[in-house]
Formats: sequence, structure tokens, C-alpha cells
Amino acid sequence: MPDLAYDTIRAALGAQELFEAKSWQLSPQAWPLTPEQAAQLAQIGAACLEFHQALETLYLRSVAGKNLLRNKPLLAPWVADYLDRGKPAALVQHARDPKNRGQFPTVLRPDLLLTDDGFALTELDSVPGGIGLTAFFNRLYGGATDAAILGHGDAMVENFHAALAALRPGVRNPLIALVVSDEAGTYRPEMQWLAEQQQRRGRRVFCLRPENIFPLGGELFFDVEGTPEKIDILYRFFELFDWANVKIAADIMEAWASGAVAIAPPMRHFQEEKLALALFHHHLLPDFWAESLSSRSLKILRQLIPASWVIDPAPLPPGAVLDGPRLGGRALNDWRDLAGASQKERDLILKISGFHETAWGARSVVLGSDCSREEWQAGLEQALRLTPTNFHVLQEYRKPRRIEHPLFAGGGDGAPATVATKAGRLRLCPYFFVVEGQARLSGALATFCPPDKKIIHGMQDAALLPCRVLSLV
Repeated sequence: MPDLAYDTIRAALGAQELFEAKSWQLSPQAWPLTPEQAAQLAQIGAACLEFHQALETLYLRSVAGKNLLRNKPLLAPWVADYLDRGKPAALVQHARDPKNRGQFPTVLRPDLLLTDDGFALTELDSVPGGIGLTAFFNRLYGGATDAAILGHGDAMVENFHAALAALRPGVRNPLIALVVSDEAGTYRPEMQWLAEQQQRRGRRVFCLRPENIFPLGGELFFDVEGTPEKIDILYRFFELFDWANVKIAADIMEAWASGAVAIAPPMRHFQEEKLALALFHHHLLPDFWAESLSSRSLKILRQLIPASWVIDPAPLPPGAVLDGPRLGGRALNDWRDLAGASQKERDLILKISGFHETAWGARSVVLGSDCSREEWQAGLEQALRLTPTNFHVLQEYRKPRRIEHPLFAGGGDGAPATVATKAGRLRLCPYFFVVEGQARLSGALATFCPPDKKIIHGMQDAALLPCRVLSLV
């Protein structure tokens, strides 16, 4: 595959804004994946979907007070308490509605760090950004015919629509509204681009603000050149913590309850909590996961998900210890003990679990080994202070490996751009669209950050790239 010229990339990005007020580094090459890595990604997608299916079972059985296992007793009412903590009663009731049973996110995006021991799954996003950007990059770097690009042939665009349209199987060419809240406004340009790609295929897909939508006769509409158009499917591009700021929230809920509109991803708060990964490792639940997951998915997730714990400061009886990391080889009996951990022992990630404005974009992330003792202690104190409404998660830090990739340098103010091989660390975000009960791998976005960046996310110093699969020859 030939390298892309700097001017070609700049011209393409200049003609189509994809993120509001965002910039990043450029590269002449898509990120290379081995065939083995590409095959592993497909297996990871299947495991992530199974995980969501098992999580629903865990939550609903916990709510109902039902036994979690087939042949021996295991009750876990505390699981529902963890996942419901701080959520509005109406949202909790909606998530438990029998009509929502079996409803899972239409888009799954695990965040994978490439380490010396393979991939590490740090988060599983069900309302991910980057869908339009990845589709755009796939086309830019691979055109319409390069099968080496992961997601070639506009797989991102096609499978995104297929996953949504399947929610209304009896409606031919359903009208789909991609609703982007102000909180998520940074991503509006890429969702607008995605809607335009669908419209060019004759599909009725529109990118809207919540205020563009209005109720009429128990259904939802928006105005198209003076004519009300009925919405069949609403794709909400905002986290559920932002639900209270959506002015037509009550109307959306009413239209859903009557069957007038389908909503994706479903408004089920437990599908947006990072502490679900900590539940996978909880010492009381291994038998549940072993019964609920296939042996392949169980093995994959055990290898992928770093050790994770829910920071719960509930009082312990004398002699009890916490389900958490160990200090000096000894178990903790108070989370505040971690404040005295050495820098090496603080090789831990601290982050809020969900349902909070800091729960996305790495806003709440604290890496203990990369901050002062005072900053670490402040992070712990905040985690304990917020537990009445929001749990924090503690996660073992798996350091991304140091690798290299060519990047452009210069190119500004008329100066020619040069290419230099740079060192960095990688986060890989594969996109899976759930169609006919299967997680379809449709593309992946690589975030290549400078090696001194310990927390990898989209930033000005990073390169954002599509992925290509290397030939076996």
C-alpha cells in the first residue's frame, strides 16, 4: 500500500472537519496489524458481547434476589446496589423494564493497550466516539478497494446502519436520528459526516440536536423544510449522566414506552459503568462468570482485563480485609492505607466508574506511579467522598510497550513535511457493530502517543490512524 502524502491528508481533513477544535499528528501509513492480531480482535468482540449478555443476567438476578448459579447457592444483592448507586429512580426502573430484556449496545468499543504481554482491556465503551473518524480514515488510507485496511469497503458506515435498522425490522428505510447533546458536541462533526454518508446511499439518517426534536401525538418528529418527519430510531450520542440535560427526555421515554421509537444504545445505566470490569474479577463471582460465558470468552477476558477493584469504604468487621491490591504482601483493611503506598506499589489507575461528567475522556484518571504522593492521596480521598453517589474503580496498570511508527514533521507555513520514525505507545480501539446477534469487527482506530505519555488518549501530541492487516507473504 503506497504511503499517503502530507498534502493529501491535510487537504482531506481541511475539506471535512471531524472534531470540533481538535488536532493531532499525521502519518503517511495506517497502523500495521499482524493477521494474528486481527483474528484476536474478532475474538475479543465476541467476548465483549458475551460479557454484556452475562452482565445483564448478573444485574437482573441481583435485582430480583435470584440465585446466580445452577447447582449451588450464590446471592449478590450488593451488585444491584453498586450499579444503581446515584442513579435516578426513573432511569433504574426503565433499565429493568421487561421490554428492555436482551437489549444491548449496538456499538462496542474496547480500549486496548498493546503491552509486552499482548493486549490489555482497560475500558469497554458502549457510547464511543470516533465512529465517523475511523470510517473517514479507512476511506482516506484505503480507498474503496484496499482489502488490507481493517474495515475496507466502508464497513463502518454499512454495519453502523445495519445495527440500527435492525431495531425496527418491520420498517423499510427507517428514519434514524443521531442525537448529539451539547456535552458531546466535540463529536458532532463526525456524526454529521456519518449521517451524510448514509444519505448519499438513499438512507434517512440525520444528525440532530435534542432541541431539534419535538413530540406529536406520542411520537417524535423533527422538521425537514417545513414538514414534520417521524423518527423511527433514535441513536443517543451522549452518556446517561447527561440525560437530565436533555429537554425532551420525558417525551423520548413516552415514545419508547408506546413502541413509537427504538433507542440505541439502550438506556441501561449498568451497561455504562466501569465497575463492571471489577465485577468480573470480584472474588465472590468467578463461578458466575464461568457458568455464564463460553470457555473461549472466559479465557480471553481473563487474559485481557487487568485486576480491578471497586473502592467501597463500607465498614468491615474486625479481622476482615478488603478485596483489593496488597501492600508489602499484606491485604488492606482500609482504602486509606493506599495513601502510604510506595511509588512502585502505586502502579495503579484510579478512575470514576460512570454516571458523571468526568467519567469520559480520561478526565478522572489518576495514575498513582505518575503523580506525587499528595496528588494520589487527594484522588483517594475524593473517591471515598463520592461513594454515596459515585463509585471509583482501582485497576492494575499495565504499561504499554514502546514501539515505533513513521510520522510527519514540519509542513507548516509552507515548509515541506518530512517523515521520521518516532517512538511511542499504542491504544487500539476496534469497533464492533452488533448485527443479527454477532459483533462485526468493522474497523479500528489506533492512537499513537509519545513514549512519555503514561495515560494514552486522543491528544494533540498523538497520531490517530486507521489500521491495516499485514500480508502473510
